[in-house]
Amino acid sequence: MADTYPTVSIAIPTYNESLHIKQVIRGLLQTNYPNIVEVFIADGGSSDGTQNIVKKLSLEDSRVKLLHNPLKIQAAALNLILKECTGDIFLRADAHSDYAPDYIERCVEALLESKALNVGGAQRFVAKTPFQAGVALASRSILGNGGAKYRDPNYNGYAETVYLGCFWKKALLDISGYSCEVTPNEDAELNLKLRKYVFDTSQITNQDAELNQELLCENLHAIYISSKICVWYYPRKSWKSLWFQYFKYGRGRYLTNTKHSTTFQLRGKLPFLVLSITILMLSLDLLFPLLGLPIEKLVLLGLLLPFLESLRITLKFSKDFSWEIWRSEEDEIPSWLSRWFFCGVALITMPIAHFSGYSYQLLRHRVFRVSGW
Repeated sequence: MADTYPTVSIAIPTYNESLHIKQVIRGLLQTNYPNIVEVFIADGGSSDGTQNIVKKLSLEDSRVKLLHNPLKIQAAALNLILKECTGDIFLRADAHSDYAPDYIERCVEALLESKALNVGGAQRFVAKTPFQAGVALASRSILGNGGAKYRDPNYNGYAETVYLGCFWKKALLDISGYSCEVTPNEDAELNLKLRKYVFDTSQITNQDAELNQELLCENLHAIYISSKICVWYYPRKSWKSLWFQYFKYGRGRYLTNTKHSTTFQLRGKLPFLVLSITILMLSLDLLFPLLGLPIEKLVLLGLLLPFLESLRITLKFSKDFSWEIWRSEEDEIPSWLSRWFFCGVALITMPIAHFSGYSYQLLRHRVFRVSGW
């Protein structure tokens, strides 16, 4: 019976993931899906014992395979796995996320039923620390998620991008895989390429001719999100790491916009546009005070709005926080005041860090004429 199911290769990029990698690999292998042919771990030179754990797991199950990733970035790791894997389906997994027991089954089911090239579930944020709790709550606000469909746990339908992803391998090969030039925005850039791609299903194995014809899709139907696919993501644990994460996102977004200049991507540019207008108004007020621009009021509003939104979000999830977001001991649940404060901090930090990264990369490219990362 297993040969009637598409074969699946699981791809996991790692770097110092010794605390999580064993649980992730074993959890994915314990699925009821009958045709997982291999689990590739591409490691970027971990120094915490991650590679030794993977090697021991490979002795228990020959499907577990370790690759060395000398470039140490996720896009390169995924491309290494893409070259080596043999499955019909390429399923990307993250080493510090939690997966539902039926994660793989639901991914394959959505891939077949949606006729898409890539499917996934919402990026459900969860937390084990007070700061993570604030970031997780911020992800439920439009100020924190920008209206992205892949941040909505209840959304079902086609979208621009998706968290992680479950792909037809042939489509990834045809578009030359992930781009190392736009890291860490490689997922969004990859999905942008998939939306421009018309899929030829003639080489997919284990599928009948009628299904192959149905899998031919239009650009708008390349990426699909299913609320039945459940995966939980742990955000950064400190303000500094969150800042650098979104700073890198901003840099990657600029590189993606430059590489695909004919495609208008408002959501990715919005933090830069809004903060650029704000800085322009501040400059005009300093240079031409007689204009009487209400700058002080705008700045005050800009600082108050995130904390007012944080108040709304914290109140909205006050009853469901313990089971929907919190993943540590019940007696360690952070106070309501702590959740409100850190959510507000996250809502301020993410767009400013994104703007800073975008601006930094723009200056490197336009002023200093430095291309790439």
